[in-house]
Amino acid sequence: MSTLYLIPCSLGETNFDRILPQYNTEIVSSIKYFIVEDLRSARRFLKKVNPAIVIDDLTFFVLNQHTTATELSSYIKPMTQGHDMGVISEAGCPAIADPGADVVAMAQSQQFKVVPLIGPSSILLALMASGFNGQSFAFVGYLPVQPTDRVKALKKLENRIYSESQSQLFIETPYRNMKMLDDILNNCQPNTKLCIAADITLETEFIVTKTVKAWKGNVPDLSKRPTIFILYK
Repeated sequence: MSTLYLIPCSLGETNFDRILPQYNTEIVSSIKYFIVEDLRSARRFLKKVNPAIVIDDLTFFVLNQHTTATELSSYIKPMTQGHDMGVISEAGCPAIADPGADVVAMAQSQQFKVVPLIGPSSILLALMASGFNGQSFAFVGYLPVQPTDRVKALKKLENRIYSESQSQLFIETPYRNMKMLDDILNNCQPNTKLCIAADITLETEFIVTKTVKAWKGNVPDLSKRPTIFILYK
């Protein structure tokens, strides 16, 4: 039976020995068909995993927000012909906050084997280091762009941490991180706790938990840094 491998990749420039087991290299080196979020970053990732890989011998299918259902259906055709395939997102784990979930759903519906490989997930690593509730949590992705809607969303998340004791995780486009941080500090309760987790697994990694009140006047520069924000009580 053909297998769809979900292949985690790095969250940035880091030593792969720290984040990926040798088993991943063996699997990646055996696959000739890949579904990827970004072609350039996928090729670069594969060469770092195993420099002996000949990129020109591989077949790539690009999956992003513009991919149609018809195109997606054709992507897994190699599996119907007996070939294993791999899914690579631009950073972290495929199918988590990532269009790769659509491929997985299709593979499952056609009863292909799906195997998730071990690798870094910024969401889980941030939660692990936050000191917050790891038994009940929600990752809500991006909050609204419009300021009024974003503040409403923050208030809703804050209500959930107090009513349900549930950790709330979310992200922002890196160049808007500082605006997001301002909105959190200006609209959440002083005693609400905020964990800021930036550059996870990189040399510049920053993961710190404080109350909203304690963060004010002492915020890190998050400009262009991949960041997970977590709220809890």
